[in-house]
Amino acid sequence: MAYKLLKSQGTNKTRCQTMPFYKYRARDKTGALLSGTMDSSGRDDVAAQLDNLGYFPVSIQEERKSFDFRFSEFTRRFQRIPPSEMISFTLQLATLVGAGVPILSSFDSLIEQTTNPRLKEVIQKVRRDVEGGSAFSDALEKHPDVFPGLFANLVRAGESGGVLDEVLYRLAALGEYEEETRSRIKSATLYPQIVVGLLLIAFGVLVTFVLPKLTSFYDQFSAQLPFPTRVLIGLDNLVHDYGLLILVLIIGGVVGFKRYIKTDKGELLWDRIKLKMPVFGPIFLKVALSRFARIFGVLNRSGLPVLQSLEIVGTTVGNRVISNVVGNIREGAREGRGLVDPMKMSLVFPPTIIQMVSIGEKTGQMDEMMAKVSDYYDRDVDYAIRNLSKSIEPILLVVIGSAILFLALAIFMPWWNMASVFKGG
Repeated sequence: MAYKLLKSQGTNKTRCQTMPFYKYRARDKTGALLSGTMDSSGRDDVAAQLDNLGYFPVSIQEERKSFDFRFSEFTRRFQRIPPSEMISFTLQLATLVGAGVPILSSFDSLIEQTTNPRLKEVIQKVRRDVEGGSAFSDALEKHPDVFPGLFANLVRAGESGGVLDEVLYRLAALGEYEEETRSRIKSATLYPQIVVGLLLIAFGVLVTFVLPKLTSFYDQFSAQLPFPTRVLIGLDNLVHDYGLLILVLIIGGVVGFKRYIKTDKGELLWDRIKLKMPVFGPIFLKVALSRFARIFGVLNRSGLPVLQSLEIVGTTVGNRVISNVVGNIREGAREGRGLVDPMKMSLVFPPTIIQMVSIGEKTGQMDEMMAKVSDYYDRDVDYAIRNLSKSIEPILLVVIGSAILFLALAIFMPWWNMASVFKGG
């Protein structure tokens, strides 16, 4: 066997990486010469993989990488893949699969067209895994930072039901909708961010140029500044004396918070808080319910059993509170209580979804009912986002008004009290 022949050619060389790259040259059954690269634990493993694919290895050499190449590879791990590129990748793959193009040929076309280095590298790795015999969904699961659980689970459902192209189209549509929703929320909250930023700039200008003059003037007469002015000066002194410590505490708090919400307990608590937030809480809930309905409908249409569909939905709904509720519904369905009664007991699903699920169970048209529920909530979310600025305005007015009043009193009260200061002097 080629595996044994290559094993006698030499031993593995010292490697600086856990999974080094190997250049190989091999011949197929017709004698055609092939070449490429493969990341593996050693030469023997590369030879075994080639042998399993029906290729006869000719040579295998560890690929030497310069420091610059390794550094660029390291930085590429942190390179962000824009949602637009992921949506484009999904749409192109869905089109190729729907047209009957073999999956490996589809990968070759996508690798050639993709310009993002990190995405190209991930697609190449997925292609190698699929060529080596792995399922497409299993290959995707190896890259959770690029393909989230929802992507891999829906692809697995598409593979099982023979509707991979439809599932990919659904994933692309879901990605487009969620990206549009994020963009609209950012646009709606841009005005408050600008106002808060201007207030901070005004604070900096006042404490840098105006307050020092007032302070020196009052010191000449041994007079005490008004209380709002003393508070403003105290804040300024606090920033000057402990600015670095405050910055470290803020950064540490942000990092600690992000790490905490990645734990099971922290994620559950944060998702529960998000659902109870004023203004934004109802939007988060509607987005989660819309995702539940759409994904459940797609999985049901693909022919998956209800219990398996609920299991996948529970891991991809995007909110741990809703996910736990879906888990309880799944247990109720397993016990033979159906879906409607556990939904009613959860106190999370509104009557609209419960009625649609009940109709879907009775008529056998669950996917159509879920699509209607999802469309309804999508429209509701769009309306809520359009009116987001109006919902924020009362809170924003109170915050901005209080801040402006405080700054005005801190600056103008010393001027108003100058007459009494002169009399006292």
